[in-house]
Amino acid sequence: MDKQINVYEPHEWKHGTVVAGVEWKNPVGTASGTFQYDACHWFYDVSQMGAVTTKGVSPVPWEGNPGPRTAETPAGTVNSVGLQNPGVDHYLVDELPKLKKEGATVVTNVAGHCDDDYAEVVAKLADCSADMLEINVSCPNVTHGGMSVGTDPIALNRLITRLRHITSKPLIVKLTPNVTDIVPIAKAAVDGGADALSMINTLVGMRIDIRTGEPILANRTGGVSGPAILPIGLSFVWRVRQALPDIPIIGIGGIDSGEKALEYLYAGANAVEVGAVALYEPTAPMRVARELDDLLDSRPELAAKLAAGQTWR
Repeated sequence: MDKQINVYEPHEWKHGTVVAGVEWKNPVGTASGTFQYDACHWFYDVSQMGAVTTKGVSPVPWEGNPGPRTAETPAGTVNSVGLQNPGVDHYLVDELPKLKKEGATVVTNVAGHCDDDYAEVVAKLADCSADMLEINVSCPNVTHGGMSVGTDPIALNRLITRLRHITSKPLIVKLTPNVTDIVPIAKAAVDGGADALSMINTLVGMRIDIRTGEPILANRTGGVSGPAILPIGLSFVWRVRQALPDIPIIGIGGIDSGEKALEYLYAGANAVEVGAVALYEPTAPMRVARELDDLLDSRPELAAKLAAGQTWR
């Protein structure tokens, strides 16, 4: 392919939002792990998104998990990719410069297997051109008994406090739903210095191959995403908004239309990220953004709150 196919021409956005002091052209971003610049820029101008959240970057290249890595589920998918990526050094000289050259608002997702991993990546990103950093605390953490650091308020607070001292960039903490109560986890992140929260990451699930009686995924379990998790994501956003009325929140989970994005805004989110649907419809984030822009025309009170960095709740 030697030229762009403009499925979506540039758009004059009517309704923007503000997340932790960063202006987004519209309230819709891409979710980490579901966007790739080299594929998507052929079909739409990536700078037109509210923000582009890139795949998690680690201190060194990660090969990810063995296959099979994905399986279909009712109203969704389950995946265990294992955060495969070429590492932060490659990201800084390749993907990030491409996105910034296009004029995109960039959220860099950070992954790690231990606190030192996160600190090393954030230190390398501290003065880069990314607009925001999103800390993925759902990774298995080797210094935390193999559990996700995002399941323990004390461990999470310690990590975010450490990262807060490394960079002045806005820090978004991406929360796992695989906990009994999300509110103490959210408060721990905010007390540690998080500027915003994004939720939810995937839920733990599996599929079984009935021909063999064995799990389909080589890793046995994986992360469930897609339309099935919409009501769960909404409930988490609602609960955290009630507990933390001032923290910016980015809603994630099951969004495949402007109407579903709107539900998250009414639940109390400042913005949303579109994920799983982009795996089979790469232009879906742009479609959702345009649908939402039109829906906000008839909701001036909500639109005004978003533009001022406020929320409906």
